[in-house]
Amino acid sequence: MYKPSKPFITPLQILHAETKKINGVVTKVYTDGEVINGSFATYGGTETMVNGVYSIIDTATIETYYTDKIKSDDRIRRLTDGAVFEIKGEPENIEMRFLFLKIKVQRVKGGA
Repeated sequence: MYKPSKPFITPLQILHAETKKINGVVTKVYTDGEVINGSFATYGGTETMVNGVYSIIDTATIETYYTDKIKSDDRIRRLTDGAVFEIKGEPENIEMRFLFLKIKVQRVKGGA
């Protein structure tokens, strides 16, 4: 049986995605949702090489107790510093036991 390796001590907030039509354009709007606790590990990010440019993408893995409130189009806010992360792929129901979730995320930065 799966046992988490780190304690769930990082406070996280789910940001639920909603689609709204603004001036005829369908856009995603994120609203504050439930606060959960989880373990948050970055492992230094992910190194990439695109068009000869080396960069590090701020990625992380979150483990938490199972909840069906987290969907793949939602975002997660780390409440310790306010950093926002988008969910990559589907949240994984570990061993299909409905006890723990594993979520891969990537940080949302910038604002052009």
